[in-house]
Amino acid sequence: MGATGLLLEYEDAFPYAAPLEALRAPHAYSRPELKELLDRAAALGLEVVPLVQSFGHMEFALKHKEFAHLREVKMFPNALNPHKEEARALVRAMIDRVMELHGDLRWFHIGCDEVYYLGEGEESKQWLQQEGNTPEKLCLFHIKAVASYVASSYPTVTPIMWDDMLRGISEETLAESGVPQLVQPMIWDYAADLDVESKVLLIEKYRRCGFSKVWFASAFKGATGVNQSLTLIGHHLKNHLQWLKVASSIPADVLQGGYSEKVKENVEKLLGMSNLEFDTFMSPFKSLSSLEAELTCKCDRFLLSSLILVSLLSKWNAVVQDLQAAMEQVFHKCTVEEWMEENVYPSLEKLQQVVDDLDKAIKAQN
Repeated sequence: MGATGLLLEYEDAFPYAAPLEALRAPHAYSRPELKELLDRAAALGLEVVPLVQSFGHMEFALKHKEFAHLREVKMFPNALNPHKEEARALVRAMIDRVMELHGDLRWFHIGCDEVYYLGEGEESKQWLQQEGNTPEKLCLFHIKAVASYVASSYPTVTPIMWDDMLRGISEETLAESGVPQLVQPMIWDYAADLDVESKVLLIEKYRRCGFSKVWFASAFKGATGVNQSLTLIGHHLKNHLQWLKVASSIPADVLQGGYSEKVKENVEKLLGMSNLEFDTFMSPFKSLSSLEAELTCKCDRFLLSSLILVSLLSKWNAVVQDLQAAMEQVFHKCTVEEWMEENVYPSLEKLQQVVDDLDKAIKAQN
C-alpha cells in the first residue's frame, strides 16, 4: 500500500509500571504483546513513531486522583498545569518508560494539540497578570521544556508535535521562543476540502520561524463525526489528494497519513474500482444517540425554568446513568469514565451547585 511508518499514540494502552501503574488501563498491552507489535511493524518495514501526550488530551492521566492536582483547571482533566514541576516530572517519566521499550527511534511525538483551558487555571491567571506574559508564551514555555528534555536525554531522537497550538502565534514570538530549533511541527487537517493555499502559507511561515522540517498529517479513518461507525474512504481519499497538492507546492517530509498517486492506484486496484467515491454511513448505535439528544433536551428545559430544577436534576441524573450504561456496551469502561468526566460531570456539578444554592436561599427565607 506504500506505507512506511506507524504513529502509535498509547495513552492508557501502554504497559506502565510503578510508579505510573495507575495510567495503565485493564486492556493495555502487556510488555510481550507490545514487543510482538513492534517486531511485526519492523518486519513489515514500518518505522514506529511513539506518541505520548504531554500537554493536552491528558485525561488518561489526570482523571486519576493521584494526578488530579496537576490539572490546569480543577474541573477538567484534559490539560496539564504548565506551572508545576511535578507535572513536567510526570511527562518525563512517561517519556522514559515509552523510550525504554522502543529501540533505534529517530522521532518521538510529544502531542501538545488542543490544549483547552490553557491560561484559565488560577496559577496561569496570576502569571498572565505579569507584564509581557501571554497565553502564547505560556504554551511555548511548556513545549520547550518537554522538547528540550527529549533532545537532551535522547540526542539521536527528534521531537515532533501537533501544530495547531502554534498556528495563531506570531512569527516573532515563535522565532524568539527557541522552540523551532527543538521540534518539528506536524500539520494536521482531515477535511475533504482542505484549503491548499492556506496550508502552503502556513508552511512558509514555519520555515521562516526556523523549523527545520514540516510534517503533514491526514487520517485513514475517523475525524468525520461522533456518530460515524464506518470509514468514509471517499472523504479520506479526497483529503489525501488535497495534501498531494500541498506537497507539490512546497517541499516537506510526510509520514502519518502520507499519500501518493501510487498509493491511490493501489487502493483503487485493491477495491476493484476507480475514482473512489463512497456514501456516508451513520452509526447504528441509535439508542446512544437518542440518549445524547435527551440529555441535551433536558439541559435546555432546565434553563427555561428554575421551578422544576430539583425534579429535573433527578431526571438528568437518571439520563446520565442510562447514557453511561449504553456507552459501556460499546466502549471500554475506562474510556467511558474519561468521556463522562470531561463532558458530563462538570455540567452536573454546576447544576448540583445551583440546587444547593437554591436550597440555602429557601432555608434563609424561612
